Amino acid sequence: MKTLPDFKATMQSAQPDSAFSVQLKSLWYDGKGNWQQAHDLIDQLTDQPSAWVHAYLHRKEGDTWNADYWYRRASKARPAVSLDEEWEQLVLHFLQQ
Repeated sequence: MKTLPDFKATMQSAQPDSAFSVQLKSLWYDGKGNWQQAHDLIDQLTDQPSAWVHAYLHRKEGDTWNADYWYRRASKARPAVSLDEEWEQLVLHFLQQ
């Protein structure tokens, strides 16, 4: 699976695809409206890819200070796009990994 429509189609299922990376699973749960489950999956991870998803989740939560901390950990800048656009960019990035 390499496309955003394919990823979004999986969101009709009750659980994410077991082959998804932890980052994609987190984004999947967030896309289904379960921010807490999304956060729980990556909360204790310190690698840069997980930090990037963590940053997005805190930005979505409205916790800009915490989001900026995680963006720095991910070596990324907080984007000047909508949350929906950032979610799609993240999903596409991780689908290509």
